[in-house]
Amino acid sequence: AEAERASERAAQIGTGDRSEKVRTYNFPQRRVTDHRIGLTVHNLDDVLDGKLDQIVGALAEEEQRRRLAALSANGS
Repeated sequence: AEAERASERAAQIGTGDRSEKVRTYNFPQRRVTDHRIGLTVHNLDDVLDGKLDQIVGALAEEEQRRRLAALSANGS
C-alpha cells in the first residue's frame, strides 16, 4: 500500500526536469497544448479567460483511465 502511494505521488510530481513541459501557449496560432495528455485546443482566449472545462475534463478522463489501468494491473 505504501509503495503504491509513493508511486502515485511520483507520477503526480514528474521528474522535475526543467524541460518537462506541462502546457504550451502559442499566441500566433491561438493554440494551447497540454503535453501531459497530448491535448491541443484552438481557443487560447477562452483558456486565458479561465474557461478550462475542456482541458480539465480531458485531464480528469486521463486520470480515471490511468487509475483503472492500475487497478486492472494490480488485480491480474
